[in-house]
Amino acid sequence: MGDPLLPQSAPPPARSGLIARRHFYRDLLPDRDQFDLAHIWHEVREHARLRFAKGAEAKRYNILQKASYLLVVVGLLPLMVGTGLAMSPGMDAAWPWLPEMFGGRQAARTLHFLTASGLVLFAVVHVALVILSGLLNNIRSMVTGSYTIEHGDSQ
Repeated sequence: MGDPLLPQSAPPPARSGLIARRHFYRDLLPDRDQFDLAHIWHEVREHARLRFAKGAEAKRYNILQKASYLLVVVGLLPLMVGTGLAMSPGMDAAWPWLPEMFGGRQAARTLHFLTASGLVLFAVVHVALVILSGLLNNIRSMVTGSYTIEHGDSQ
């Protein structure tokens, strides 16, 4: 038993990095069929009506979920760290070019505030959708990895 791509002697952080990379490619990158404008519009309408996926489709992230997770992981979090470092006067010795990369400390502060607001908005919407789409099933899924499939059409 174990990961065939990683020796058993590899430290846990290396093994978790491999798991995260698999999760990223398998679950977070959108599939080609999800880029269809009709499909995206359908997902927007279904989410606006609070109609959540049923059956096997409920186990797969839709394009809106994938886009929002990617925005947070690849956009907001790195921007938050970068602007936070740019605001710190102590970082001038190591990276004097960093504040200028964001247009100065005040611009970095503004971007940092906007990024923080975006992360808070993501968290609030995320928690609201977890509650609306079935709190107990979602919490059980987060804790145990077991997700109960509700069968039915998503219309």
